[in-house]
Amino acid sequence: MIKESNVKLVTSIPGPKSKEILEERKKYVANGVSVSTGIAIAEAKGALIKDVDGNVFVDFAAGIGVQNVGHCDDEIVKAIKEQAEKYIHPGYNVVTYESYGALAKKLTEIAVGNFEKKVMFANSGAEAVENAIKIARTYTKKTGVLSATGSFHGRTNMTMSITSKYKPYKNGFGPFAPETYKFDFPYSYRAPLGVSEEEYADECINKLKTMLKTTLSPDMIACLIVEPLQGEGGFVVPSAKYMQELQKICNENNIVFIVDEIQAGFARTGKMFAHEHYGIEPDIITLSKSIAAGVPLSAVVAKKEIMDSACVGGIGGTYSGSPLACVAALKVIEKIEKEDLCSKSQELGNYIIGRLNEMKEKYPVIGDVRGLGSMIGIELVKDRKTKEPVADLVKIVIQKCYEKGVILLNAGLLGNVIRFLPPLVMTDEQVKYGMDVLEETIKECI
Repeated sequence: MIKESNVKLVTSIPGPKSKEILEERKKYVANGVSVSTGIAIAEAKGALIKDVDGNVFVDFAAGIGVQNVGHCDDEIVKAIKEQAEKYIHPGYNVVTYESYGALAKKLTEIAVGNFEKKVMFANSGAEAVENAIKIARTYTKKTGVLSATGSFHGRTNMTMSITSKYKPYKNGFGPFAPETYKFDFPYSYRAPLGVSEEEYADECINKLKTMLKTTLSPDMIACLIVEPLQGEGGFVVPSAKYMQELQKICNENNIVFIVDEIQAGFARTGKMFAHEHYGIEPDIITLSKSIAAGVPLSAVVAKKEIMDSACVGGIGGTYSGSPLACVAALKVIEKIEKEDLCSKSQELGNYIIGRLNEMKEKYPVIGDVRGLGSMIGIELVKDRKTKEPVADLVKIVIQKCYEKGVILLNAGLLGNVIRFLPPLVMTDEQVKYGMDVLEETIKECI
C-alpha cells in the first residue's frame, strides 16, 4: 500500500524498471495503443500512483476521468472482492441478479427528468453511444444522426463517424457510417472577431435551424447527440441557453435528444451530471468512465417509451452489466452522495481555476482558462491576439511536469489544451503541489 501522502521521486523518470516494462510493451503491444507517460504502475490509492521503481506521482488524469472517487477506494474494493467470491459472470441474458436491477433503479432516481425511465448496461462509453443511437432509430423510425463539431464519442465505426477529430481517431479507418451530420458547437474562445459569446451561440443555433430546412430535413434525423462539456474537443463549455435551444429544436422536430455524460458525469463538474447546470431534460443520457471506479461498465438511461421501443434481444451483450461492475457502481454513487463529492469537486475546481487565472495574469502563453467544477482546461497560445495554438509547448510542459511527479493530459482539436481531471478526493497538499509544479514548468518553458 502507498504510505506516502504526496509526490516522492527516488529515481530519474522513467526509472529503470519502468523502462524495461515499456520495452516489452513496444515489442508485443500494437503501436496504435497510445501511452501518455513512460512509467509502469505498481499500485494506486486516492490521487496517487506509485510506479515499479518506487516513485510516487500525483494524478491529474484519473484514468482519463475514470477515478472520480479516487483509486482503490476501500469500500469499493471490498464490494468487488465480496462479489467475486459469490459469482463473477452468470450472464444477465441467462439469469437475473439483484445488483443489475438495483443499479438501474438508482440511475433512474438520480437522473434528471420527471418521467419514467429505464436503463440498459454495456461495457464502454462507445458501446453506450452505439446503443443510444440504435434505440433512437428504432423509436423514431428515422436514421440520421446529428453530432457537434469538436465532439468525441468513441472509436467504434459509428462513434468515430460522429466524432470530429480526424487524427488519430479516424485516420485510415474509413469508410465511415452513413447519415451522420455535423452541427456547430460554440467554441467561444475562438468565436469570430468582434462577435460576442452570446451572438456566436445564437448563430450556431440559427445555422442548425437553417440546415434542418435546407440540406437536411427533421424527417430524416433520429437523434442529436451532444456533450454537456466537450472533453477531447478541449473542455469547451457551452451556455445554458445554447443547450436549451438544442433541446427545443429536438422537441419540436421529433428528434431524440441525447446527452453524452461519459466524461463529464458523476460529480466531475460539481453536479452529479453536467447537464444539470443547464436546466435541460435529455431523452437519453449515456454514462461510463467514473460510473464503476475502473471496472468496465457503461449505461444508457432513457425515457421508458424510448427504451422499450427496442425489440427483445436487440440490445445488451455478453458482459454487459457484469456483477463486479454493478456492485462497484452502487458503491460509487453511495460514496458521491455520502461524502458530498459534488461539493468537493466544486471546491477543488475553484482552487485550480483560481491558481490558473493567477498564472494567466503572469504568463501570456495562457490564452484561456475554462471549465465546470473540477473538469478544467487551459488553452496555450503563441499570441493572445492571434490565438495561434502551441501544441508543441503543451507536450513539453506535460512531459516536464510528469518528470517532476505530476501526471497531466492534453486535449483539444488543436492539441493545445492541458486538461485537469483530478480524483475528487485529492488533498489540499497534493493539488497545491501539482499547481506549483505546473507554474514552475510554464515559467521555465517560455
